[in-house]
Amino acid sequence: QVRLVESGGGSVQAGGSLRLSCAASGFTSVSDCMGWFRQAPGKEREGVAAVDSDGSTSYADSVKGRFTISKDNARNTLYLQMNSLKPEDNDMYYCALARTAHCRTMVAALFGYWGQGTQVTVSS
Repeated sequence: QVRLVESGGGSVQAGGSLRLSCAASGFTSVSDCMGWFRQAPGKEREGVAAVDSDGSTSYADSVKGRFTISKDNARNTLYLQMNSLKPEDNDMYYCALARTAHCRTMVAALFGYWGQGTQVTVSS
């Protein structure tokens, strides 16, 4: 089994920054692909960023140039550095793991493991 635990969410003013972390434990592998998703109440889950097992990354157009995804394989931890936050980034953010080398399409169905989520609140 795999357990994913997010942290780092909180409240920030527009233009501010937050860094989300996702600690993975259990039967994880460096060949896994990981990503960040977000979801607002009543809306579909949206892919934010993903990192393939080879380190290649992808981002949603809405966050390009502002968010950076990274993975520390030694610590089994995934990060999402979020800069220049906007009110429209106000969502619950979820960490996810896919048992595949490539997941940059950020299709939620590829990801079999999910964290419990961490709330990001951005005020204008």
